[in-house]
Amino acid sequence: MSRPASRSLGRYGLGTEPKILRDLEITGLADADGVRDGGQDVLRALSRAGRPEMALAGLANLAAHPAIWARVRPELQANSRFRGRLIAVLGASTALSDHLSARPDDWELLLPEAESTRLLTADQAYAVLATAVGIDPAAPRCTGTAGPRATVGGPAAVIALRQAYRSQLLIVAAHDLAQAVESSLPAVALPAVTQALSDLADATLQVGLTIAASALPDTAPPARLAIVAMGKCGARELNYISDVDVIFTAEGEPGDGDAGLATATTLASQTMRICGQAAWEVDANLRPEGKAGALVRTLASHGSYYQRWAATWEFQALLKARPSAGDLELGQRFVDLTQPGVWNAAKRDSFVDDVQAMRRRVEANIPDGVRERELKLGPGGLRDVEFSVQLLQLVHGRTDPDLRIPGTLMGLRALIRDGYVGRTDGADMSAAYTFLRRAEHRIQLQRLRRTHLLPDNHADLDWLARTAGYSGAGTSDAAEVFNNELQQHVTTVRRLHEKLFYRPLLHAVAAVPGDELQLTPESAAARLQALGFRAPEAALRHLAALTSGVSRRAAIQRHLLPVLLDTFSTAPDPDAGLLSYRHVSEALADTPWYLRLLRDEALVAQRLAGLLGSSRLVGDLLPRAPEVLQLLVDDELLLAPEPDQVAASLLRRSRRGLTPQEQVDIARNRRRHELLRLTCADMLGLVAVADIVLGLTSAAEATLQAAYAAALAKVAEDRGRVDFRLAVIGMGRLGGAEVGYSSDADVMYVAVPLPGADPGAAMAAANTAADLMGRLLARPSPDPALLIDANLRPEGKNGPLVRSLDAYKAYWQKFAQAWERQALIRARPVAGDAELGAEFIAAADEFRYPTGGLAESDVIEIRRIKARVDAERLPRGADPTTHTKLGHGGLADVEWTVQLMQLQHAGWHPELRTPRTLDALRAARDLSLLSEEDAEILEHSWLQATHVRNVLMMVSGKPEDQIPRLGRPLAAVARAMGYPPDGDPGIFVDEYRRTTRRARKVVDRLFSGVG
Repeated sequence: MSRPASRSLGRYGLGTEPKILRDLEITGLADADGVRDGGQDVLRALSRAGRPEMALAGLANLAAHPAIWARVRPELQANSRFRGRLIAVLGASTALSDHLSARPDDWELLLPEAESTRLLTADQAYAVLATAVGIDPAAPRCTGTAGPRATVGGPAAVIALRQAYRSQLLIVAAHDLAQAVESSLPAVALPAVTQALSDLADATLQVGLTIAASALPDTAPPARLAIVAMGKCGARELNYISDVDVIFTAEGEPGDGDAGLATATTLASQTMRICGQAAWEVDANLRPEGKAGALVRTLASHGSYYQRWAATWEFQALLKARPSAGDLELGQRFVDLTQPGVWNAAKRDSFVDDVQAMRRRVEANIPDGVRERELKLGPGGLRDVEFSVQLLQLVHGRTDPDLRIPGTLMGLRALIRDGYVGRTDGADMSAAYTFLRRAEHRIQLQRLRRTHLLPDNHADLDWLARTAGYSGAGTSDAAEVFNNELQQHVTTVRRLHEKLFYRPLLHAVAAVPGDELQLTPESAAARLQALGFRAPEAALRHLAALTSGVSRRAAIQRHLLPVLLDTFSTAPDPDAGLLSYRHVSEALADTPWYLRLLRDEALVAQRLAGLLGSSRLVGDLLPRAPEVLQLLVDDELLLAPEPDQVAASLLRRSRRGLTPQEQVDIARNRRRHELLRLTCADMLGLVAVADIVLGLTSAAEATLQAAYAAALAKVAEDRGRVDFRLAVIGMGRLGGAEVGYSSDADVMYVAVPLPGADPGAAMAAANTAADLMGRLLARPSPDPALLIDANLRPEGKNGPLVRSLDAYKAYWQKFAQAWERQALIRARPVAGDAELGAEFIAAADEFRYPTGGLAESDVIEIRRIKARVDAERLPRGADPTTHTKLGHGGLADVEWTVQLMQLQHAGWHPELRTPRTLDALRAARDLSLLSEEDAEILEHSWLQATHVRNVLMMVSGKPEDQIPRLGRPLAAVARAMGYPPDGDPGIFVDEYRRTTRRARKVVDRLFSGVG
């Protein structure tokens, strides 16, 4: 072929490869001299095909049949509408191109132009398919054992059905695709395509049943069989290639027992096999009990199941049920039987949990490698639209029959029409859904494969884009233009997924003039209840308080709340989350950056909603520490402060106070800030429990040090001097650097008069300072108190608050009991005179770490006290298997075991002289005082119990040691512990018990000497 011809072909998107040139010559469109007369229009149409060279190859296959080509070519040149249909389908689908190559006479099917609103009727499709297997289309339809039988059977019937099915699919696809090639053709609406595909599926099922019936023996017991379409087929929204979801129901003759049911089961299984070989898989897994259940049931059996056992998702699936084939009257009775349950599903106690679990399950089932290519299941994909529409229909359809429509697009239109979805939002969602469904269809047509994944190579993506009618623009090719629009629609769906649910709620309560129809209060409450709010009327009041009016603040809240409400609805306690958000917003109403931060930083808004819906402690702390919100922008910001930096900052700020009270108030406020920061990081799963307790300990110590400094300054001011040295000794969790969110500050005070001072007056002044510390830290205030507990001192509450070092030594030598020796294991200076604190610890070492080891009588006494604690201190009604402090294998078990080893062996092994439980446990392991396995078991149990105890405080906002038994409180704790939202919280409890049970066995052996 000459060069001029090559250049002219380039205008039509065709190259100069030998096969292309040969196909051009075979079809008579061009030769060595260039484009032939009459070929220009055809070549221009080819240039607009999905793959021009593939469409040309399809024409060449037709041209290989001269008699046929002699009739095709004139139509191709003169009939632009036929040309558009033929070339579009040849350039879009290898499978349909192969079909035309194998059955070239089917080209004539593309000559008639179908109505753009009704491409194919069920009767037309049935007539073609029935005729192909020797059934008279005018005869009554097969209803099971009754009705006509196919005269073509066996493999020949399957082949005939497949060819007839493909011929009708060719008609639908050609009309659907043609406008991309021939712009003068009318656009075919998506519902017309899906309706035609669903009608074709009905006809295929009907003919498949007739073929199956033809194989029954004459002696088969009579049976009526109805095939009920479900899913997209039931909604008349079927794809080109998709499993067809069905449910089978049947009836036999009265008195036949199960004989008729056996016949119906044979018919159903054979119909599935035939259709699977001829067109697509038939999926009956939506039936009661799924794969484990009977393939065919009677109406009575279905009724019993749906009344007693059906899950929420099964009623959601029944929303799309429709008689499709077989005995249509029986199928309609099935629909009539099950529909009341569909519209009452929203009243079920488990409805909210089931719906949220379904959402999470869909999102979790997407493999990471294909998430961005998923048109159906990915974020912003088809399932988001379908799920949203179905849920709104289930919620509001109970009282509004106009919403009882199975199709997604039609259902969305009904929701818009009746004011349940905003008009603009609904129109945008409808446009996005249509775009995504069209893209899905064109991907499936390429090779007639069931898929909803975008191509992973540019060539196939360009093929998809051109088939959809896109072309290059500027420096972007068709694939890039298509992908840009795809991302816009995906973003729209992501954005509107929340707005569809929540924007109408805001219109209903905000009292802002607008042209949108408003939900009634009853409908708004029903929607909130369905989305997880147990007190929907109260929630509506909160929304009204936040959004009413025309202020800038209310406008920003109306912008924020759709997204926040979606996060609240998936949180363990949506009602508490929304209430806390209202309180926080009202408290920070005059903080100018608060709403601006939430508006501009989506991550902060989402995290705030999740935290408020999961942790009451966050809601309690946030109003007076709002600056922590700014740290939620970035994990590094949230985690950046080290404990020593936080302590130094707290002490530095507290010194700015003008009075002792102001100084302590500043310290308490900074401690609130640190408590909130750690709580947020903890709830977000960013910090290990060992680091949490160190951070909490550091904040508590710094607060005590600030209170010490303030108290000492007050004493100096009142007396004109300080004539004593005072040290604060941390005990319990404070001394062990294991402070939790709910921990008090266990302390003892030691003081010595300065040389020359009056001992009595100096000690009285030290006692005044210690007492003032406690009062300043416990004073009623918006900030959390740090309660000082000095009851571990000698003689407890009956003894002096402050003692001299000599008095402590004398008491230890004469009166101290075994438990006091044990309590001193955790003693550590935390504030005050460091030198005196070191002297106290040196003196305590001689008492708590006896050089000869612990006397056997003391061992017996400690074991006796522990048994008494187990029996008497556990609260009445508490479950010892899930009590984190005093329960089996809990904190007390592990700590008493470790402390007993320290008392027994630290006199010889200085490595054991530490107030920290885990440090002592690891030292004991290294000294072979217990096995590595035992140490690992105890450490794991202690960390778990500590973490759970902290979570109990974060979730409930109050000190708790007992794991909740059931319900939302248990689910909230399990979520905060990192268990999946849709999982069974009982798994968390089982694993906790398993861990503590193993620890208890070790405790029994090491501490009690049992086993």
